[in-house]
Amino acid sequence: MRSKFPVTARPRFDAVDALRGLAMLWMTAFHFCFDLNQFGYIQQNFYRDPVWTWQRTLILSLFLFCAGMGQAIAVAQGQSWSRFWRRWGQIVACALLVTLGSWWMYPQSFIYFGVLHGIALMLIVARLTARWGGWLWLLGGLAIAAKFVGSQALETQTLAPFAAAFDAPTLNWLGWITHKPITEDYVPLLPWLGVVWWGVAAGNWLTGSGLKGLQQTLPGVFQPLAAIGRWSLPYYMLHQPLMIGTLMAVGWVAK
Repeated sequence: MRSKFPVTARPRFDAVDALRGLAMLWMTAFHFCFDLNQFGYIQQNFYRDPVWTWQRTLILSLFLFCAGMGQAIAVAQGQSWSRFWRRWGQIVACALLVTLGSWWMYPQSFIYFGVLHGIALMLIVARLTARWGGWLWLLGGLAIAAKFVGSQALETQTLAPFAAAFDAPTLNWLGWITHKPITEDYVPLLPWLGVVWWGVAAGNWLTGSGLKGLQQTLPGVFQPLAAIGRWSLPYYMLHQPLMIGTLMAVGWVAK
């Protein structure tokens, strides 16, 4: 795979890293409020209140859009399949740790197909389709629409007999569900693949448009965001254990 960039000059896109970092910080604030609720410091309905459900949708959309852009940039820079699979293996390993950790904390609603599980699957699709050009904008829209069209179709009398199969864990990772599964995090293929595809399409445009400004170093005030974005996976894995541990320690001291 031929790179658009010289081997010795494959730049980081600090603006993309900073955007990913912004998503991570927003997610951290959201999770901190969720943890405060779990420990009884506040009383909020994170599963039904639009203030929280819409925030989750926007945070996840921003994060997955950045994941798509990152994959487009990696392909443009000539990332090998072996390097891709090493990174993919890290994501899968972390996804399994999330499943185990959530099973320990929430045995009745543990995470079996959350954001890392979804990303692991969607990155393979993104990698295979990264060079489909402008068609990715259309495919992204179709993927998002397919989720709602498919779910509504399963509620009709004709397809209702198949609804139970698509609602079960063996198939609900596709996203064609009539009832949201009982799990602490759920990021199915549809509609979220559409957001990733839009991110890939945007990344292709950025790497092919000659926008050199995106390769320039950001002002110092934005560098912490870019750093978080570059280390998003370890940040994601550590932020919740640290916050939960801190709240547990505060609760223990306050007794």
